[in-house]
Amino acid sequence: MGPFSNWGEAADVLTDDKPGFSAGRCDACGSDCGPLMKLSLGKDFFGRPYDRLSPSSDQSPKWYCEPCSMQKNLQRDFRDIKAEFDKLSTGQPSELAGAEPLQRAHLRLREITALLEGYQTGSRLIDPTDVSALLHRMQPRALSQSVSG
Repeated sequence: MGPFSNWGEAADVLTDDKPGFSAGRCDACGSDCGPLMKLSLGKDFFGRPYDRLSPSSDQSPKWYCEPCSMQKNLQRDFRDIKAEFDKLSTGQPSELAGAEPLQRAHLRLREITALLEGYQTGSRLIDPTDVSALLHRMQPRALSQSVSG
């Protein structure tokens, strides 16, 4: 199983026969070790489909080594959870309405924190302090939902 099997990602591996990618370096950390992947099609944390490489939105796809592609997935989950929590906090309709989605998002943020703590390489695509701050913002609501739900 590849690194994307848990995230529903479609990945392409950079090979010499792919035009326009002569550098062969990770766009996040600059590493030239191992195969490079581009994140393209998949589903976000809430199960919504996305296409990062649609022509109108991405004319220059990025290529990532395996550790950076994992961080990119964490970054996307964090960004999606934060956006939905911001909606919920301002009274807008949100994917986080209800106890189960909120608890699931809270758990995912804790997983992201744990994974980032174990990440040793130089490049950081996501700031652990941002994840911690969102966890602290979500904590009271997640706790009240688990008690009342």
